[in-house]
Amino acid sequence: MSTVLEVAGITRTFGAYTAVDDVSFKVGRGEVCGFIGPNGAGKTTTMRICATLDLPDRGDVRVDGMSVIEHPREVRRRVGFMPDAFGAYPNTSVWEFLDFFARAYELKGEARTRRVAEVVEFTGLGPLLDKEVRALSKGMRQRLCLGKTLLHDPSVLILDEPAAGLDPRARIELRELLKVLGSMGKCVLVSSHILSELAEMCTAIVVIERGRLRAAGDVSEIARDFARGESATEVIEVEVRALGPSETLLKAVHELPNVASARQEGELVVFAFQGSVDGLPGVLEELMRRGIRVVSFAPRQARLEDLFLRITAGEVQ
Repeated sequence: MSTVLEVAGITRTFGAYTAVDDVSFKVGRGEVCGFIGPNGAGKTTTMRICATLDLPDRGDVRVDGMSVIEHPREVRRRVGFMPDAFGAYPNTSVWEFLDFFARAYELKGEARTRRVAEVVEFTGLGPLLDKEVRALSKGMRQRLCLGKTLLHDPSVLILDEPAAGLDPRARIELRELLKVLGSMGKCVLVSSHILSELAEMCTAIVVIERGRLRAAGDVSEIARDFARGESATEVIEVEVRALGPSETLLKAVHELPNVASARQEGELVVFAFQGSVDGLPGVLEELMRRGIRVVSFAPRQARLEDLFLRITAGEVQ
């Protein structure tokens, strides 16, 4: 996968405060990358630098090989930035709003009309073209802002908390749009505090804390890196056999060593074994000795929320 967005050792200070401290990462073509960190971690500052709205004190950012310092105008042609706060002209219609920004991007004549129509179709804003911006729901305003971001067909999308304040349906719809953009070959860097949403659409993550990079790359690879030297977590499905009511089985499972949690799923009981993998064979033998059939066991997929807490050590910011 070819690199489109490269953040190379950027540092940004404000007086004595260091907002971003020697941060480096890459995002490839067609990749949807989640940008994660606590409040005040430096996410927005990093994204503003990527969008040429601020400059680093040290380091550089390159978009398609173009430096934000040396070639800011060329970078702006390639980047679409969606800030966390929506700024709009409330008395304009949806069509007027998009047409205005298409003109600002120097799109002319039929090319402008065609591009606005394409963006309207992609974002599903067609039924709302004559509606004033102030009358739109939060979800529709976010779609409109995303549409504005797409007007000049950028290769890189930088989206700062696009799902903030949206209801569940609007979040799902936005998530699906971003997945489609990734499949279209766009390079997408998206921040959010809703980690479950990022887990559904991101192929990679970047974790930043107190201005410093903590992790970057494929989610599964990062999970493996942080699991080295730690206790492995296994999930074992246990089918009820000869122990009578499932409550009895649940009780028996809870009596086993290193059982972190257990739940019933139909005729099965699923429990999380948490500890050294060396202790797992003894647990399986004990289950079979009690007449409990082991249906399957496999490493539990790392949840993004759990991984984030492990990377940041669960510290209060």
